[in-house]
Amino acid sequence: MLDAVALACERDQRRLFAGLSFQLRAGDMLRVRGPNGSGKSSLLRLLCGLARPTAGHVELFGQALARQRGSLASRLLWIGHAAGIKALLTAEENLAWLAALHARGETAAIGQALAAVGLRGFEDTPCHALSAGQQRRIALARLYLPGTPALWLLDEPFTALDAAGTAQLEAHLAMHCGRGGTVVLTTHHEPSRRAQAYADLDLGQYGS
Repeated sequence: MLDAVALACERDQRRLFAGLSFQLRAGDMLRVRGPNGSGKSSLLRLLCGLARPTAGHVELFGQALARQRGSLASRLLWIGHAAGIKALLTAEENLAWLAALHARGETAAIGQALAAVGLRGFEDTPCHALSAGQQRRIALARLYLPGTPALWLLDEPFTALDAAGTAQLEAHLAMHCGRGGTVVLTTHHEPSRRAQAYADLDLGQYGS
């Protein structure tokens, strides 16, 4: 599903990592870890096509990522470190806007996704009135919408979640992999629920 081949990345004339290669198949879960500044977020941006590597390349479903830029939104789901929520929109409006990155979400499905992350009753609440954890849940509700791509790239998805939200997300990610999906996530959190095919990648081993 996803191949990283001899990747290297530099930022502000400093090498973050080099010679990084791995291959992910359906059902795999990869946790990317490492010290601050080791390039975890930069790696995810390379994998989803938001940045280009200094060296090496990424292949998605056997084709070079650089040749698929027009179709990436339908082939992978990326959720960045920031929630990406519009403060003046309601929870429902925000999720509808985020869902449109892949396909138009039906109102019923959007409501069900919000309920799945514990936001039933907050559909019409402007997001400036919600906590950071609730806003994070809106972004993560994309993972509960039907028709999402099989490949999920998640940058610090557990940020601002309470214990219940963390446990629920762990279970949902493991279930996604159990159904043949693939997850790459950056986090300092040690998941207690993991996919059967789980691996750790320590970027500190690839730095300068």
